[in-house]
Amino acid sequence: MARVILRSGESQASLLRRFRKKVQRSRILSEARRKRHFISDSEKRRIARRKAIRRERRRLAKLRRGRRRYA
Repeated sequence: MARVILRSGESQASLLRRFRKKVQRSRILSEARRKRHFISDSEKRRIARRKAIRRERRRLAKLRRGRRRYA
């Protein structure tokens, strides 16, 4: 569980902002969202494969963009 302690002279808004950052860095909410529904192993593999394909396409597009700049 993420905890933050109110510093002297700190506003409630900045305290809340620090708490949200801490929760985001610890990946508590993303893990809860991911575990909300059961996903079979085959579905996980299919999702991972799609992510890998997308990542590779983005990498190649970035390389192509970079090449045009210097050509």
